[in-house]
Amino acid sequence: MPVLRSSPASPFGRKAKIAAAVLGLSDRITVEMTDLNDPNDTIRKQNPLGKIPALVLDDGKVLYDSRVIVEYLDHLAGGGKVLPQGPSRFDVLTLQALANGIMDASILQVYEARYRPEERRDLDWLAYQADKVRRGLAALEATPPATMADGEIPDAGQIALACALGYLDLRFEGTWRTEHPRLVAWLAAFEAAVPSYDQTRFKP
Repeated sequence: MPVLRSSPASPFGRKAKIAAAVLGLSDRITVEMTDLNDPNDTIRKQNPLGKIPALVLDDGKVLYDSRVIVEYLDHLAGGGKVLPQGPSRFDVLTLQALANGIMDASILQVYEARYRPEERRDLDWLAYQADKVRRGLAALEATPPATMADGEIPDAGQIALACALGYLDLRFEGTWRTEHPRLVAWLAAFEAAVPSYDQTRFKP
């Protein structure tokens, strides 16, 4: 059975877990805790970058990053499920890229505070990352993605965005919500339609 190397708080790992759930593949994957700070953790051999998520297949081959894993899961489910075919595919991929970028910039801010003493933190660099998040949220607030119709599963872009907003709730106390009411409403609708969103929520 493939093994998903991840950690409970990782928004990228959460994206892979939600994709597996909505595709009906959760029971075909084992999730294994990964400690990126442990030099003896096998993640550094499985993924030379030492990053999560990584999906270890039955034959030992390892897939990474989350974009590749989600595409592989979609392939296992028959294709065209969370990554549609045709012109709409590129809208989904673009939304996924934007949401992934928001997650990347958010994680870099967290790491700066976590791994650097306060006197060594680069405030200009932190502001640079925060501005990526601000611009991304502003663009999405102006044109929120579509909500799902009854019985419809989310696409990869919608899953990624929900995970990005969830990470902002977790690490930045949900401060994004005040200025983005349309995204707040969108996320509430997503959560109501996708049970695995709450099931994969990290609760410290």
